[in-house]
Amino acid sequence: MAKRDYYEVLGVSKNATSEEIKKAYRQQAMKWHPDKNPGNKDAEEKFKEAAEAYEVLSDTDKKARYDQFGHAGLGNAGSGGFGAGGMNIEDIFAHFGDIFSDFGFGGFGSSSRGRQQVNRGSNLRVKVKLTLEEVVKGAEKKIKVNKSVACESCHGTGAAHGSSYSTCSTCNGRGQVSRVTHTFLGQMQTTSVCPACGGEGRIITHKCTSCYGEGTIQGEEVIRINIPAGVQNGMQLSMSGKGNAARRGGASGDLLIVVEEVEHAELVRDGNDLVYNLFISVPEASLGSTVEIPTIDGKVKVKIEAGTQSGKILRLRGKGVPNLNGYGKGDLLVRINVWIPRSLSRDEKKLMEDLSRSDNFTPKPTHAEKSAFRKMKEMYD
Repeated sequence: MAKRDYYEVLGVSKNATSEEIKKAYRQQAMKWHPDKNPGNKDAEEKFKEAAEAYEVLSDTDKKARYDQFGHAGLGNAGSGGFGAGGMNIEDIFAHFGDIFSDFGFGGFGSSSRGRQQVNRGSNLRVKVKLTLEEVVKGAEKKIKVNKSVACESCHGTGAAHGSSYSTCSTCNGRGQVSRVTHTFLGQMQTTSVCPACGGEGRIITHKCTSCYGEGTIQGEEVIRINIPAGVQNGMQLSMSGKGNAARRGGASGDLLIVVEEVEHAELVRDGNDLVYNLFISVPEASLGSTVEIPTIDGKVKVKIEAGTQSGKILRLRGKGVPNLNGYGKGDLLVRINVWIPRSLSRDEKKLMEDLSRSDNFTPKPTHAEKSAFRKMKEMYD
């Protein structure tokens, strides 16, 4: 099933401010919150969908890529992370728990699930080089990444045998502590992360000897990346959960993939179009010819009409770069350059002098050829 537009999900316009986007997400989260809709799978999916939309639209970089390229600009799954299957309800509370408390959700999420702090691993950024052929056709890359990974000995929990815990006595497992202060305005209650357990709600009684209670060790992972066709140089894609592992079983960070295009030997990219500079001789331009043109799919033959002028553009439709959103392809533009010899032999000079006396070799540009605007329009018709 096709993903819904993120602006539609939150019910805001593309010109919405960050505060309007946050407010809209709050409203959707309140409406579809699992604690308000127990056992309702449809409500849970809408809750996740709203969180996915907010994760993208609240992030300046992701929002810019989404506005330009749609879902395809956000990575392999075409989503901001939650839709890739790597995020669940717990992760949403970990990411956006401040919104639930800041906007008065009251009893929603009041269980230990909603109050405990979930650690999150840091993001990783890698650069992937792509040839023009890979940009046009899409590519699958395997990269080896050095990063923090979950400790195998304790399965990422940080506790020996994965179960050496006790409930934090300071916060009684809530992960937060409240404090009441008296002011001239009356009593004020503030809530903060529990200093004893760091918001986890539990204390490790026996730390893992492999990771010393951290739940992570330094390791490496081979990651398979599917690059969609039509990406651009400098574009950043993301893979949810493929960044550094988090301490003690938290949510892993994201892997950010920066695209770097390798310059092609003959073709130059211009948006979704490809440009090829074709040099032909004066006789070829005068008499006409058939020449071979390189394309991404191999060489093709192109007919050069007799009397072709330097600067003329031949358009090979559909031979360019596909649109990232999947709507059509660009063209291959062949720019004709008539090659003028830099030096001539005695016989060649004599031949050119004879030709120069011919009326047919006297320049007689048409009105369209004199007009730069008309000529440019003609080139791209």
